[in-house]
Amino acid sequence: MMSISSSSRKFLVMLCGTAAMATVAGCAKDNEIDVSGGVGITSTRSACPSVAVPLQTGDVTLFDPATSRDASAIDVVATITNVTPQCNDTGEKVYQLANFDVVATRRDAGPARTVTLPYFATVLQGGTVVVAKRLSNVTINFADGQTRGTGRGQASAYVDRAASTLPADIQERITRKRKAGDQDAAIDPLSLPEVRAAVQRASFELLIGFQLTQEQLEYNVRR
Repeated sequence: MMSISSSSRKFLVMLCGTAAMATVAGCAKDNEIDVSGGVGITSTRSACPSVAVPLQTGDVTLFDPATSRDASAIDVVATITNVTPQCNDTGEKVYQLANFDVVATRRDAGPARTVTLPYFATVLQGGTVVVAKRLSNVTINFADGQTRGTGRGQASAYVDRAASTLPADIQERITRKRKAGDQDAAIDPLSLPEVRAAVQRASFELLIGFQLTQEQLEYNVRR
């Protein structure tokens, strides 16, 4: 299994929550400029962790014989798909649940068969800090005479609401209306190091992927 680092921010799947953080201007839509009494940008931010499959971990290939890497030796290829997040952010602990399917194909349409594959669920803070990690298994079922099999997995995460909420002063700096002529009217608040760092600290992700061996990861990278 590869270490989770900033490279994990390249996603195959990105699904975000929709709970509102702050809205500046009564009727303006998200990310629209509101000029009624000053310039401000409405924003929506969720306390729910985003859910993602890190690059190169959403597929796994099994070989038979295991030491071969020839195309003719490919036994099973499985892919994580249909990642569906469901978040409950009503309490002090934000609960993010993610269901997903695993679709697989096998080389030979033989008798009924099951294949068990390990996967990880990692909670990441600020794009680099691993808060928690859990390993589970998903079982793929191939019916008799069929080359296609399916399985279903699930991952979850708890995040402290306080940790995933921006401090009031940072929220104010991001959403405050600015009038033309103000000293900071042309400055993007997210370009300020202290604001950017606060947003990063309050950002959480639930990452899901196959628990790959080093050889399996290298194969995914090379192919």
